[in-house]
Formats: sequence, C-alpha cells, structure tokens
Amino acid sequence: MGLRNSNLVEKEYYHIYNRGNGKNKIFNSKENYDRFTKLLYICNSEKSFKFRDSIIDQKIDAWDFDRREPLVEICAWVLMPNHFHIILIFHKSDLWSKKHNPITEFMRKLSTAYAMYFNKKYNRTGSLFEGKFKSKHIGKDNYFNYLFSYIHLNPIKLIQSDWKENGIKNKKEAISYLTDFQYSSFQDFYSMSRKESKIINKSSLPESFKYNHINELFEWINSFPQVGPVGTVGKLRS
Repeated sequence: MGLRNSNLVEKEYYHIYNRGNGKNKIFNSKENYDRFTKLLYICNSEKSFKFRDSIIDQKIDAWDFDRREPLVEICAWVLMPNHFHIILIFHKSDLWSKKHNPITEFMRKLSTAYAMYFNKKYNRTGSLFEGKFKSKHIGKDNYFNYLFSYIHLNPIKLIQSDWKENGIKNKKEAISYLTDFQYSSFQDFYSMSRKESKIINKSSLPESFKYNHINELFEWINSFPQVGPVGTVGKLRS
C-alpha cells in the first residue's frame, strides 16, 4: 500500500476509507471481520509486531496487548463486506519523522497486516485493496455529525439496499439491527459493554459533539443533502 502524507495534519479530523481491489470482498467470514477489528486496536501503536508472534504464540487475548502510545485516536469505524470507513485524528507531531506521519503509519501497518493474513489464508497474491487509502478532511462540526451518522448507518444496506437513496423505512428495525451488528463502533456509543470499545477514544470527539444522542443519527444523515453518500465517499458505495 502506498503512503500518503499530503494534507494530513495534526489536530484535524479525517475520514479514512478504502475497499477491496476490483470491488471484491475483503471480509468473507466472521474470522476475517474479527481479525481486522483486532488489528484496528493492535496496529494503532508505535510498537512493531507480528500477530502470530505477539498474540497467537504468546497465547494472549488481542485486547490485552500492551500497545503503549497510540498513533491516532479513532472516533468511529465500520466494516462492510468490501470496504471500511474510519474517522480519526492525531494530536502529536513528534511521533514520527517527516517521512511518515501517524495516520499514514497506522494505515500502513493496518493494511499490510490484514492483507498478509488474508492472502495467506486464501492462498492468493496481489493487492487486496484498491490502491492507497482515501482520506477526506472533516472541517465543520455538522459535517462531522453527518459522517458519524453515515458510517454507523452504513450496515443498514445489508437489510435495506436502497436506504441511502430512499431513506430508512423502519427506524426501529434499523436500530435493532445495528445493536446486533458487531463490526462498527455503534455499540460503543449505544452504551453496550464490550472489549472492542478499546478501539475508540471518545475524549477525542469534538467538544460540541454529544455522543450519547444516538437518536440523532437519522437527523444528521440529512444535514448534508447536497453532498449525500456519493459526494462523501466518491465512488466507494459498494
């Protein structure tokens, strides 16, 4: 995976996303989702590691891995069959040299570790992801709210494929589905206790953001009707 340094500066929020090469699935099983989820936590570290050496051979729970200082602060995330979304920020400028900033280093470690796992598991070669990760700067607070909503509502496509175009038909059913969907940070904001909550850092959310107002998801998704899902993530809609 290529590295990206331009326009990634400290104390600013970014929407990071990528999908499988050729729109192919990057998550084919629960085991795939679980590995990437654990890597979101473990790779967010200054330390070097190999999953087998550091986790499997040491016979420890991945969530007990001593990662020390995180590279970035993750605010929200979701995994879909052929793509992922992350909202993050980094606060320190002295973690790495001018060659690599914390975001590019985190994404390098995450993408490389998962691609190596996936390729070995399925006996495949070549690029797993569609080129470099994509990044979009998040400026205004209301745009942050929109992306927070967009990311957490993304799994609704698995039960209602046209929700982005036609709206969510049954909000009660949607919330019920999201509370059962493990592969996003929705449960962590819905006051559900789980180990995966270590991935995010709520203290890094914008001061104006009230993360306990999960019911506002449906309002926030309509806050940027002129942008919509296409403008937000380019062609990444699968």
